[in-house]
Amino acid sequence: MDERASSFLKLLKIMDELREQCPWDKKQTIESIRHLTIEETYELSDAILKNNMSEIKKELGDILLHIVFYARIASETKTFDIKDVIENLCEKLIFRHPHIYGDVKAETEEQVKQNWEQLKQKEKGGNTSVLSGVPNSMPALLKAYRIQEKARAVGFDWDDPKQVFEKVKEELSEFEAEIKNKDIKAAEKEFGDVMFSLINYARFLNINPEDALEQTNKKFIKRFGYMESKVKEKGKQISDCKLEELDTYWNEAKKL
Repeated sequence: MDERASSFLKLLKIMDELREQCPWDKKQTIESIRHLTIEETYELSDAILKNNMSEIKKELGDILLHIVFYARIASETKTFDIKDVIENLCEKLIFRHPHIYGDVKAETEEQVKQNWEQLKQKEKGGNTSVLSGVPNSMPALLKAYRIQEKARAVGFDWDDPKQVFEKVKEELSEFEAEIKNKDIKAAEKEFGDVMFSLINYARFLNINPEDALEQTNKKFIKRFGYMESKVKEKGKQISDCKLEELDTYWNEAKKL
């Protein structure tokens, strides 16, 4: 037997034993472990950003456990089981890759993406709209990026990055105008437009806005931590310091 199949069967056996014997595992439902799955996904994301292969391996295992867990719970009501999950996935992958399993030609990544979105529309029970496949609960920044990617896949997109940057400047101007008008509700809408257009421009530059923002978050946290340590060396709290003093430490952190 393939070692991969053997390991997977071992996992299924352990899951069956846990579900039948462990008080905590026996009590869980599909709804009760949902938030844990979200947490595990974020932990995997952190490991990927750190490029920590050992942690990536560990977090992938945790996510695989959740997949097996959901399937085991569903099998108890004969809704579906892990075999159904895998077979459904295999059928979908084959259907969505006709350039591999059929006679369709797709020589570039962009052609593959376009085919993928068009095929999703044709699937039985598939999305009724190009954008309906974007989860409502997805964080807004990621959602905007995926919306734009999906629109591009069906040909609705700008031709030139310069046009997109002009749109960014246009939206900034409209945002500034509402600030001057002191209309905060209108400014909020315009700020959303600014964010959407910036995300769009980042996409044209092949910059993932989520990754870019996370790098800035980490940079800020690191510099703020340095500033806190310098303030503590003086036996003070940050709230006790004047902005000029904090700026000095901040600039030191930037140089470091």
